[in-house]
Amino acid sequence: MTPSSTLIQTSLPNHPKMAERPPYVPGPGDPLTEAGVARANIAPDREHPLGTTEEGWAERHKEQSVMQQHCEYFDPDHDGVIWPRDTYNGCRNFGWGIPLSLFATFIIHLNLSYPTVPGKIPDPFFRIWYANAYRLKHGSDSMTYDFEGRYRPQFFEEIFTRYDRDNKGGLTFRDVLRMWAGQRMAFDFYGWCATFLEWLGVYLLLWPEDGVMRKDDIRRVYDGSIFYKKAEDFKKKRKVETELSRAGQKPSMPLWRRALALVLVLFTSIWAVRRYMQG
Repeated sequence: MTPSSTLIQTSLPNHPKMAERPPYVPGPGDPLTEAGVARANIAPDREHPLGTTEEGWAERHKEQSVMQQHCEYFDPDHDGVIWPRDTYNGCRNFGWGIPLSLFATFIIHLNLSYPTVPGKIPDPFFRIWYANAYRLKHGSDSMTYDFEGRYRPQFFEEIFTRYDRDNKGGLTFRDVLRMWAGQRMAFDFYGWCATFLEWLGVYLLLWPEDGVMRKDDIRRVYDGSIFYKKAEDFKKKRKVETELSRAGQKPSMPLWRRALALVLVLFTSIWAVRRYMQG
């Protein structure tokens, strides 16, 4: 592939993976300028070159790194420390059930507490100090965050140029599994597991009706703004259900979706392990 505006070659005929996973190549007049330069406090893409501007998000968070913004939702008192109960309550506010919320809290705080502690001694309460969130960077991910907690637009765009095969403007969970396989680094067992669980959590959070996680929703996961939206959406849904109950009507509870989610988790996990074992 040779972009018309340059003489840079980005693939070779005898390397099919290069053609299968093309890089992001800015075109003439591309609104996303300097895509290769990491942004300290905004999460832009081609469609949103100024990052998240709804309700003044970017302006209100200009003193925080993008990775810190990602964590802020789980710190309701804004003291810089996330307790396990904060994470649990945050998950419950998404509409997640008790078992899933407990599991997410356990995995997150067991693995992420110690790297963020101010000193050398592990915290007995497994708290997370998200001013040190940059220490949580791991391998085998999309590389959108850098090692200092900044956001790299080039790598975010390449999630979609590489793995959104149908140019549908988003990712299915099958696309996510292909990305998980394509981004794996050798012997990075922690990174493999962390990336799989992170994207599984993103899918369960967004839970798209048509199975496609939209690009903008994924972008807003990186800066954390989507968390507030999902919590507010669930709050409104609960309010409607309460009003229906008071009116004597039975609100429709999509229990089949919860069952489907559990089946999806089970089968995709088995598929992923088998794919790894087969190389």
